[in-house]
Amino acid sequence: MKIFDDSITAIIKKRKSVRTYDNKSISEKDLELIQGYINNEANITSPLGRKVKFSIMPVNNNKTEKGQKIGTYGFIKNPQGYIVGVIENNEEALVEFGYVFEKLILFLTQIGIGTCWLGGTFNRNTFIEEVLLEEKEIIPCITPIGYEKDKKRILDKTFRSIIKADNRKPWEELFFYDTFHTPLSQNAFEEMAMPLEMVRLSPSASNKQPYRVLISNDKKTFHFYLEKTPNYAGNKMGFDMQRIDMGIGMSHFELTCQEMKIEGRWVKKDPDVSLPNEHYRYVMSWVK
Repeated sequence: MKIFDDSITAIIKKRKSVRTYDNKSISEKDLELIQGYINNEANITSPLGRKVKFSIMPVNNNKTEKGQKIGTYGFIKNPQGYIVGVIENNEEALVEFGYVFEKLILFLTQIGIGTCWLGGTFNRNTFIEEVLLEEKEIIPCITPIGYEKDKKRILDKTFRSIIKADNRKPWEELFFYDTFHTPLSQNAFEEMAMPLEMVRLSPSASNKQPYRVLISNDKKTFHFYLEKTPNYAGNKMGFDMQRIDMGIGMSHFELTCQEMKIEGRWVKKDPDVSLPNEHYRYVMSWVK
């Protein structure tokens, strides 16, 4: 089943966080498309075979069908529902959660449904009561869904400004060749420039952009590292939020490679190189 009819790079560039929604209900057609997507095991399975559980939660006036008020601390207005993601709480699973959830976010973007990654700005207890969790499972993130309202609230613009949502680190801070002492410039690697650029455009919690990529000397292996943000509040939630950011970046990278007919696969292949500081963590590698 083909997921994306439009150019994936165009969808990635189009995707944005929507915090204010129109009062119009999501159409039956779009709900069927969403349900069909999450019912397809191929869509909810990570590169290493782990599956993410998704639930669509309808809401009315930001209340669940059971009448419970959903707390998003004022950031979200008029959502027509939520999609809740569930995964076990371990480092690899969180990376794979980000990978799978972002693919869903991009699919929703393609069909005109607004979304917003929520990790630390919602009351988990409400969702836990609605979704059956097994032992060691957590709800790392959710997204509201609905059609974007034409006129944005001042709060939306203020929030984007506070987190500098439209700012991205330069290539030289994110991508490296052979060693972390050799920053990579955008014009140095034409074939893989677009997949790497889509990593650079990946959304991340508080726009910290923790993804780093080290390209092997033969230019066939791309080692993905997490540079953890010291004392980041998002890492005190009982799980590592920045692991999810890594999965999002990996999703952008692989989807763009697929669109460009560049074949490769994800493996665990730690190059065991000298790291710039103690905050670096090896995550996964993509091999051509």
